[in-house]
Amino acid sequence: MSESFMLQYPLVSDMPFQKSRCWNYENGCILTAFERMYHATGEERYFTYIKDNMDLFIQDDGSITTYNLNEYNVDMINQGKTLFLLLEKTGEPKYRKAIELLVAQLKGHPRTKEGGLWHKKIYPFQMWLDGVYMTSPFLAQYAHVFNEHEWFDDIANEILLMERVVRDPQTGLLYHGWDESREERWANKVTGCSEHFWGRAIGWYVMAIVDVLDFLPLDHSQRGQIIGIFHRLAKAIVKVQDAESGLWWQVMDRAGEEGNYLEASSTTMFTYALAKGANKGYLEKWAIEAARKAYEGSLIQFVERDADESLHLNGICSVAGLGNTPYRDGSYAYYISEPIRRDDPKGFAPFVLACLEIEAFLRKE
Repeated sequence: MSESFMLQYPLVSDMPFQKSRCWNYENGCILTAFERMYHATGEERYFTYIKDNMDLFIQDDGSITTYNLNEYNVDMINQGKTLFLLLEKTGEPKYRKAIELLVAQLKGHPRTKEGGLWHKKIYPFQMWLDGVYMTSPFLAQYAHVFNEHEWFDDIANEILLMERVVRDPQTGLLYHGWDESREERWANKVTGCSEHFWGRAIGWYVMAIVDVLDFLPLDHSQRGQIIGIFHRLAKAIVKVQDAESGLWWQVMDRAGEEGNYLEASSTTMFTYALAKGANKGYLEKWAIEAARKAYEGSLIQFVERDADESLHLNGICSVAGLGNTPYRDGSYAYYISEPIRRDDPKGFAPFVLACLEIEAFLRKE
């Protein structure tokens, strides 16, 4: 899968559905997956791919082309995750400077009254599940690498606050977004939550947890609580796994309803998080069993081999958000209306990550 992607897209930011070459979270998804490929294989072509793609944006003074700190957009942090590898391998000061630039955004980022990061400046007082993945693993690695341990409390607060405000006690699933002000049309006037359980949103969140735990100290006072809520949420996710295919639905609790469909990015994200959680000992045997079933189902339902022998991933929801213009109301009709894409990094990257975790488990058997 990785080879096929690199051959088709030497520059990930030139993919046809990206409107222009820019610094964005989708680039970060692929480059993070290829960093894991590099660590797993030691093959330099993966590092070269990462460096070539990142050096399109990182200038000698550490500035980042097309990035604007004053947008205060959590999505913009995600592409920064491979900067740590580039700094470690090359020692070039520009990568450290770029890391510090992104951290500067988070130091001044607007927050809710309990310290949660707004999703974007244009979405005041809103937290979305997506944002936890965009920021928390980056900050956790920063705290670990540069001995800035005060960030760990901030990261734990982000994870725990997000879960507390959007969790549905009946299903155990998490709503996509939360508006502290209750002003948005999509927000419940009592809880502030959006209306539905969108698969990929929950996928971002569980991936964030398993990646943060790589860096969160074993003796951090909230580590056990974070693992506990991950365990509880993983159980809720497995409960709504499609029994026949092993996959997950776009709107998770509306299986088989008109317009709903089995969706690739949520499925691959859950496969990765469940398999890694089991490999790391956070989850038990049921989690790896669910992950293997989802993996096998993905090979059948989503993976496609073209005549040129290249491999591709189908069935990926292009995007889903809340508010803005034209207004996204968070309704069931909205979530099933967005286009479906092939090879979108938001599904392709977690599939590569899932493959690596499944292979790691099989090597231990």
